[in-house]
Amino acid sequence: MTMAMGGSTEPCVQVLVSSIGVVGTAEENRAHSARFFEFLTKELSLDQDRIIIRFFPLEAWQIGKKGTVMTFL
Repeated sequence: MTMAMGGSTEPCVQVLVSSIGVVGTAEENRAHSARFFEFLTKELSLDQDRIIIRFFPLEAWQIGKKGTVMTFL
């Protein structure tokens, strides 16, 4: 799939991370971001300016599983 980032179609990646109780603060996401960037730049041979990570904190009631939501599991 062709993706454009910053006006360029050079190889790039967008990572979406959603989690219950793990990606809720700037400090947590800063640490997660550092590890993701380390891995992606090494494994995909991409410059950091070709990577974007979006963090989505979730609440247990927002995730459905086994006919209910995570709150009740």
